Amino acid sequence: MRNELWFLVVWTLRHILRNRSNWLIHFGLPIGGVILATVVYGASAQPDVRVGIVNEDGQATIAADTISFMNKLDHMTITMVTEAELKDQLAAGKLDSGLVLSKGFSDSVMAGEPGHIALRSVKGATVTAYFKSMLTGYIDNVSAMALIANGDAAKFDRFYADYRASAFQVTAQSVNDTLTTKQVSAQSIGFLLLFMLTSAGNLTELILRNRENRTYFRIVSSPISARTYVLSNIVVNLIVMAVQIAVALFFMRTVFRLSIGVPFGEIFGLLVLYALIAVSLSLAIVAFSKSSSAASALQNLVFTPTCMLAGCFFPIAIMPDAVRRVADFLPQRWLLDAIGKLQDGSGFGALGLHLAVLIAFAAVFFLIAVYKFGRGNDTRNFV
Repeated sequence: MRNELWFLVVWTLRHILRNRSNWLIHFGLPIGGVILATVVYGASAQPDVRVGIVNEDGQATIAADTISFMNKLDHMTITMVTEAELKDQLAAGKLDSGLVLSKGFSDSVMAGEPGHIALRSVKGATVTAYFKSMLTGYIDNVSAMALIANGDAAKFDRFYADYRASAFQVTAQSVNDTLTTKQVSAQSIGFLLLFMLTSAGNLTELILRNRENRTYFRIVSSPISARTYVLSNIVVNLIVMAVQIAVALFFMRTVFRLSIGVPFGEIFGLLVLYALIAVSLSLAIVAFSKSSSAASALQNLVFTPTCMLAGCFFPIAIMPDAVRRVADFLPQRWLLDAIGKLQDGSGFGALGLHLAVLIAFAAVFFLIAVYKFGRGNDTRNFV
């Protein structure tokens, strides 16, 4: 049986790889998924907020220092404008927000009751929240000095001079933003899960197509049994998807420099386990299909919607709670959650429940396929 099995495996692989379109389906699409995830999620760097400042408080020291403080904030582009220019540029979308320091602003801060200041934006708190919090902290500090000085101008000037010449030093060090990288890699894996299902479906459909073109009957008329034929299809599936996984991970790590944050052996093992699920699910679909066209239609109804609900195409966090509960019944969700736990620093030993659930999915789908094949009375069935 072993020689017959490997003969069929080699024969099927040669048949598959002779067709160039199969190379694109099995190995090109996963690379395309990595590129798509990189384009969609890798270009999410935070742009600078364009802020226009109207200074109606003249040359007052606190007003000038407030503007200087704003200029030092990260992700902020400051433009000095008039009141009329601010309105026009906000309306035209040339500015994201505006800060108006009305006459008397500096005096109000020195009096300990900040006022004569206004924020304007057509985009709301999504734009103003960051610099509003920073600005509020700065003004509150200056206002607190005024309250401590209790009207003593000399004392306030001394406090304020010490504050401006503060001896505190801050050392800044840039670090890599791993959140974006993890998101891109996670969504790349999500696309890979869909393409693995697609590959498994196409390869398993060979059983139906070979029956339709009578190749299957010529094979089983030889000493090769139907069970060996189906087993060879499973082995071919796993070989192709193992190579598919290796190619996708190679491009993610080496070509696109995406750090998944998980050791290669662990991520590869999880994806191979998912490959078993993809093969078993495809076999179950074939078992309920009378033709390759019916199998293709059923795969389209199952593969893409379940991947979408499981969060393969976009983060599950943005979905409603009802959808998240549905996703708990999908193997893709359990695999992505397992990868997420590994990225967060959990050890592989902490994934016992996830591994058990994934193995259960594979076992259930295999049992359904075997039961359906075994219950069929049609002599064209395979086992």
